[in-house]
Amino acid sequence: MTDAAPTTHAGFIAIVGKPNVGKSTLLNALLGVKVAPTSPRPQTTRKGVRGIATSDTTQLVFVDTPGLHKPKDALGKYMNSEVQSALADVDAVIWVVDLRHPPTDEDQLVARTIRELPKPLTLVGNKLDAAKYPDEAIRLYTALLEGRTGETTVVSLSAQNDPARVMQLRESLAALLPESPFFFPDSGASDQPREVWAAEIIREEAMKKLRDELPYAVATRVTDWTEREDGLQRIEAEIVVEKQAHKGMVIGAGGKQLGQIGQAARKQLEVFLNRKVYLGIQVIVIPGWREDQEALRELGYE
Repeated sequence: MTDAAPTTHAGFIAIVGKPNVGKSTLLNALLGVKVAPTSPRPQTTRKGVRGIATSDTTQLVFVDTPGLHKPKDALGKYMNSEVQSALADVDAVIWVVDLRHPPTDEDQLVARTIRELPKPLTLVGNKLDAAKYPDEAIRLYTALLEGRTGETTVVSLSAQNDPARVMQLRESLAALLPESPFFFPDSGASDQPREVWAAEIIREEAMKKLRDELPYAVATRVTDWTEREDGLQRIEAEIVVEKQAHKGMVIGAGGKQLGQIGQAARKQLEVFLNRKVYLGIQVIVIPGWREDQEALRELGYE
């Protein structure tokens, strides 16, 4: 006679919030490994990124979403649609807010979007370590949910340097999951194809280096990935911009800017892959790609 298999619980949890409140940082902290791009700039995340945390009997599938905002172009509309799609298909929701500041119009937009959801909601006040008046801030954010009938939990933490509270949050979220078999094998932290993941790392480094509005007119894609017999990963990629003038800005004088972007991205890739990496990057121009539906599809925004 064999022992019965243990009961497992699994489910999907959306991470939502306005741009630049630390959603991707929280996801990476919950997983204990980096799967989502981060930078000090808003709108670093453009696609829903799924991160998977698996233990013996539970599997949490986190969906990191783009920052909900008032869109200015077709790309922005796509990003908002990613949020709506995520919310329609999850078992619970995390709303991340920045405790350093009172609610903005964008926070109110998020609150209106999630207030009527019948799913369990956890309000996470992030950047607690840098907040002067965290209690007052969390009171203001909680007030935006007035009238909500679903289960609501409030947590304050710093996703970047508060691992104990992050793990407590993860445990409380696991308790919300329904009884279910696992959705994914327990061997990985994300279901992203490696090409998408590598392209996002390159875009993250580009966003860190580029100034003003240019980062928002930049897309990235991997065009080829081969592995040599000696283990070297040879990756060819493109940085896509909208104007010829932008191309020169990305490349920089004597190719210095592009070299710095490539070097930083290569170092990240080598750490995650535990392999030597050759990274070749070309900069190409697709005029007005953020408003071009065909170009958006080619770049993976569909």
